[in-house]
Amino acid sequence: MLGGKEVFTSASIGIALGNASYRHPEEILRDADTAMYRAKSLGKARYEIFNADMRASVMARLQLETDLRRAIDREEFQNYYQPIVDLNSGEITGFEALLRWQHPTRGLLAPKEFIPVAEETGLIRELGWWNLRQACLDISEWNRDLGRDRSLTMSVNLSVKQFMQPNLVENIAALLKELNLAPEALKLEITESTVMEDPSATVEMLQQMKALGISLAIDDFGTGYSSLSYLHRFPLDTLKIDRSFISGTSAGVNGMEIARTILPLAKTLCLDVVAEGVETAEQADELKKLKCRYAQGFYYSKPVSRRDAEALLAAHVAW
Repeated sequence: MLGGKEVFTSASIGIALGNASYRHPEEILRDADTAMYRAKSLGKARYEIFNADMRASVMARLQLETDLRRAIDREEFQNYYQPIVDLNSGEITGFEALLRWQHPTRGLLAPKEFIPVAEETGLIRELGWWNLRQACLDISEWNRDLGRDRSLTMSVNLSVKQFMQPNLVENIAALLKELNLAPEALKLEITESTVMEDPSATVEMLQQMKALGISLAIDDFGTGYSSLSYLHRFPLDTLKIDRSFISGTSAGVNGMEIARTILPLAKTLCLDVVAEGVETAEQADELKKLKCRYAQGFYYSKPVSRRDAEALLAAHVAW
């Protein structure tokens, strides 16, 4: 009983077994602490016994963080671009910018290998801004080369920490002006969890972005809170159906059936739809029948380097 209230608590315990390799008490406490954090990461209210693999994991995590901080200064990051295709014409209408890390010893790393560390350390703000700026720079050059007859859009993901930065809208406005980039060429993607982090602040932020003329998309729709209430509350333009609903199944239900349900809803709300994860011609044909307008996935192209993206545009590739 604390202050007249009944409180229930649990414990996460880390255990280090003493042996001859330990020279100082602090070393045992350090390893017990490491084991305790492992217990927390595995669900809490449990115990874990320290082993050498834990130390290796901690050291690898520390090395990755160190490399990540250096990588920003050494400009080891680059954007890869995945085409977004108009299902009716088969032509590329835009790209999604996906960050990659050209690690000096480990090679090209996908976001899942370093973004969690960037989120934990706060480096995601700097990485995210680099990703956004480079994507805007590339699309401004491509649209200038294509001329007035054709213009592309660039989709860029925003993390929760990026999205809640107080000067984000002002910085984006300044960037668009600097690059002379039309606001409608930029599409910012946020997840459902980002939207629901602080709904009131989200509405205000999205309205400010819309006032600039930027398009807004919900990424991985259906995998987060799956709340339909925010769709009419927030000034959104596009829903991106998560790849799991296109190429896989969800809770025993055929994924395409879920897409079949989402598409009429989006039409009612005057929202465009992009189907992610399209891997086969059959999936593309089915989406056409369902009146889905846009798609992206390995069937069309994997994410490619800037040079390869320019080659696709120069070749006037269509599917």
